[in-house]
Amino acid sequence: MTVRIHGRNMAVPQPIKEIAEDQVRHAARIFDDGGSVDIEFTEHQNPRLADERYRVEITSQAAGHIVRIEAEAPEARSALDLATDKYERQLRRLKERLIQRNRVGNKGLNQTNGPPDEEEDRGAGIVRTKRFEMKPMTAEEAALQMEMLGHEFFFFLDADSDQHCVVYNRRDGNVGLIEPE
Repeated sequence: MTVRIHGRNMAVPQPIKEIAEDQVRHAARIFDDGGSVDIEFTEHQNPRLADERYRVEITSQAAGHIVRIEAEAPEARSALDLATDKYERQLRRLKERLIQRNRVGNKGLNQTNGPPDEEEDRGAGIVRTKRFEMKPMTAEEAALQMEMLGHEFFFFLDADSDQHCVVYNRRDGNVGLIEPE
């Protein structure tokens, strides 16, 4: 497993780097695929954000799914501890869902949990463009990927119809699917 640790607006101290690598390796033992993990530390200098001064973001790929976790705390070590706990829980949840899907069969779209923990800021103009490879997947896999990323919607290429579709979180806590005609 490759662990990449870097800081934004800060230099990450060597002891924190070692602790981060140990904790992430321990959490990633759930999936023995040896993928890469990216850990980013961010320090906010704003005194109004004293409770959220340090932010840790962990991004990795496990079993073909992207897992992304964020945690904030007043100290770098406590933010790291929160993030690795969330990361391990998310990996366990992903593995349990994959096992359950193989045992029971496909899970319906409307049986997912409620909306994700965070909401993204919606601006008026395009401020960022993302490009990514679109692998064909089923609607259930797209819903799982959306949940693992913590997004409100997920754009994907449907493996059955070979068309671009969108799954999204509905206000009632269910997941919706948009397909072209």
